[in-house]
Amino acid sequence: MKLYNLKDNSEQVSFSQAVKQGLGKQQGLFFPQDLPEFSQAEIDELLKLDFVTRSSRILTAFIGDEIPEAELAARVKAAFAFPAPVTPVEADVATLELYHGPTLAFKDFGGRFMAQALAQVAGEQPVTILTATSGDTGAAVAHAFYRLNNVQVVILYPEGKISPLQEKLFCTLGENIHTVAIKDDFDACQSLVKQAFDDEELKKALHLNSANSINISRLLAQICYYFEAVAQIPAEKRDQLVISVPSGNFGDLTAGLLAKAMGLPVKRFIAATNVNDTVPRFLEEGEWKPHQTVATLSNAMDVSQPNNWPRIEELFRRKGWSLSELGHGVVNDDVTKETVKELDKKGYVSEPHAAVAYRILRDQLQDGEYGLFLGTAHPAKFKESVEAILGKQLPLPAELAERADLPLLSHFLPADFAQLRTFLMERTVK
Repeated sequence: MKLYNLKDNSEQVSFSQAVKQGLGKQQGLFFPQDLPEFSQAEIDELLKLDFVTRSSRILTAFIGDEIPEAELAARVKAAFAFPAPVTPVEADVATLELYHGPTLAFKDFGGRFMAQALAQVAGEQPVTILTATSGDTGAAVAHAFYRLNNVQVVILYPEGKISPLQEKLFCTLGENIHTVAIKDDFDACQSLVKQAFDDEELKKALHLNSANSINISRLLAQICYYFEAVAQIPAEKRDQLVISVPSGNFGDLTAGLLAKAMGLPVKRFIAATNVNDTVPRFLEEGEWKPHQTVATLSNAMDVSQPNNWPRIEELFRRKGWSLSELGHGVVNDDVTKETVKELDKKGYVSEPHAAVAYRILRDQLQDGEYGLFLGTAHPAKFKESVEAILGKQLPLPAELAERADLPLLSHFLPADFAQLRTFLMERTVK
């Protein structure tokens, strides 16, 4: 598999190199040189397979012979050890539940596959994973890499801007997992990560890698559950399928669009955001003008400068698609609350991110279409806000209950790169 740097097309790397590097020169994202496509007959056959077998074939189409097929299948089986069920909500709307993994969020798919891929390609070389999270990435990455040999993990998150239970899930592990609460917002955390990757001395000393959705292994893994979703939808509804994706850093939507590029029958996608609406405004007005990030109920989407957007633009350019075809919408907190209540009355307990995706899908779905919205996290991860909205108690899943009363092991730093650099050198260089 060959990939090129979107900021410097002359930098071309293999899958193994891209997994180990994370980012290219000038913080450029890697993008596949070849975009595999399946025929309609091949798609039909793929949709008949089980999740792990199908996913192995999809990933092989990108990775090629860099990882032997049997080895890749074993890695996929280890990573995707939980289901991604489609649950009907209304006659013409269902949700893809991506929160049945160990940290109860869709990031488990990408995080666990990245851990498997890195273990495959890195060998015995020590690696430091440095990543930023607006909520769910941190837990998924922490649990995926917890106690792995030769791997240190440093996770930055905005202090006070993720839910208490999200924080408990990954800030109570310790050992090779180092969590840092930054006294600023998520965009500041991302900026610190980028500065670290621009520091050649630091990169070399720590063998830095990123587990954000900027890492190609995570992105490829996410393609697989879109195929799993379509496999569960009645065949007669597939050609009218509309998928609404709650979007923050836009990795999830990028993966869905790559699935469509491979031939998966999706009529259209909707980019659903909260009031951090850089992309919807860009699609409406044609100008990229990020605003200051605003804290919302759907905190994992509180991103004003989404890292994955350049990949979406590149995919549309390569495929000859028009960005005007990409659906989009914005939902504020008041509407989010009302939508959580609305879904509860329909018999489905949701959380703010999925509610944003459902609201825009419901508002834009046309007669004859079949809608699917992504449920990216278990409602109990947002226990406080969901209980306040619905006025009822949510039971805690075992994965959360066992960590809820453990002490936080986080460190606290200002959004200052010099202080972060010192922390990284002291904590992770062995």
